[in-house]
Amino acid sequence: MGKINQSAELVSSFAEIAREKGIDRDTLQSIMEDVFKAMIRKRYGADDSFEIIFNPDNGDIQIIHIRQVIPNQDLEDPVTQIEFRDALSIDEDIEVGDEVATEVNIRDFGRRVIATARQTFNQRIRDIEKENIVDQYSELIGEIVVGEIYQIRRREVLVMHDKVELILPKHEQIPKDRYRKGDMLRAVVKDINRETGGFPQVIISRADPAFMERLFELEVPEIYEGVVEIKKIVREPGERAKVAVTSHDERVDPVGACVGMKGVRIHAVVRELNNENIDVVPWTDDIYENIKRSLAPAKPIDVSLNETVTPPRAKVTVRADEVSLAIGRGGLNIRLGSALTGYEIDVYRDISQDEEDVDVMEFADEIDPETLTALQRIGCDTAKAVLELSVEELVRRSGLEKEVAENVINIMRAEFEEE
Repeated sequence: MGKINQSAELVSSFAEIAREKGIDRDTLQSIMEDVFKAMIRKRYGADDSFEIIFNPDNGDIQIIHIRQVIPNQDLEDPVTQIEFRDALSIDEDIEVGDEVATEVNIRDFGRRVIATARQTFNQRIRDIEKENIVDQYSELIGEIVVGEIYQIRRREVLVMHDKVELILPKHEQIPKDRYRKGDMLRAVVKDINRETGGFPQVIISRADPAFMERLFELEVPEIYEGVVEIKKIVREPGERAKVAVTSHDERVDPVGACVGMKGVRIHAVVRELNNENIDVVPWTDDIYENIKRSLAPAKPIDVSLNETVTPPRAKVTVRADEVSLAIGRGGLNIRLGSALTGYEIDVYRDISQDEEDVDVMEFADEIDPETLTALQRIGCDTAKAVLELSVEELVRRSGLEKEVAENVINIMRAEFEEE
């Protein structure tokens, strides 16, 4: 194989890889020049006396070796100098002090150096791909992307988007979601993990509040235009969410705008989130009113605050028939209300004078004082208030051991069964 054909073949293989990876011609030329300079340095120790000429029309590349002509017997550096008698065989009109240029045959570098050049080129392409992924998806963090599911693993789902692999980890999935290979999936870009050793991992999420926020922007023009603002979103993905909204135009009802005529707007969001229940509540700077609204659909009667503790606590009084509604199944409603407002909310029953109930302190002969104090601290100052909670929620809110919580509920339930 001739020298031109071999160099053209090498350049052609480089160009083909670059085309597959979407690398533009200027970048390709810059990479090839760097790669060939590295080849030159590996063989000659330096590249100062060489010129690389790239011909994009025929895909050829030439390496020109430029040396200064010196008198015979005075050769000190064969890389930068050439004796007069040797220069005459190249150019019979040459004189001492002139420069002479010769083309280097790529075959002269040897197979090992050429193989190293290929490896260097491939590494440079991979580095550019990594940089492109980081640049592209850094701008998309917090935005929705749509990709095709191509692999489902136990701990993650892999999604292809613009020929880039996106990762949907288990903890970023909606628990009720079911994934099938080939299905299209919407998610929000959450993060880019650069510490993987290989390509950067683009992490996407369907559980993040930002995903719900982007969905509302798509369905509610007033949010997209900035007339209605989402102040905060809290969710337990696939179960329930609370969205606090406010309007910058007094003529626009923020809740109505989000719900839409006959609920059409919010239903579109709910469908995408696999029927996650969404409470849209109007935001206010009045913390007392905000806490009341955060427990919707319950309608609290009174709120008192204790801001001397961390996190601050709110004592919320609701009608007896709304205690379960305020707390929610498994304590979900009260957890989301606490997350939305930043206050640990304790729900108290409003006890009418003619209602039969028992103060928890009256169980002092059966329940130890520390347990009773723990119950009072979370707003369970009567037996019926305790019985509104499940064992799991009582454990979570009070910090009691499960066996203790079960015993407390059994004792108080027996009090009313005996009557």
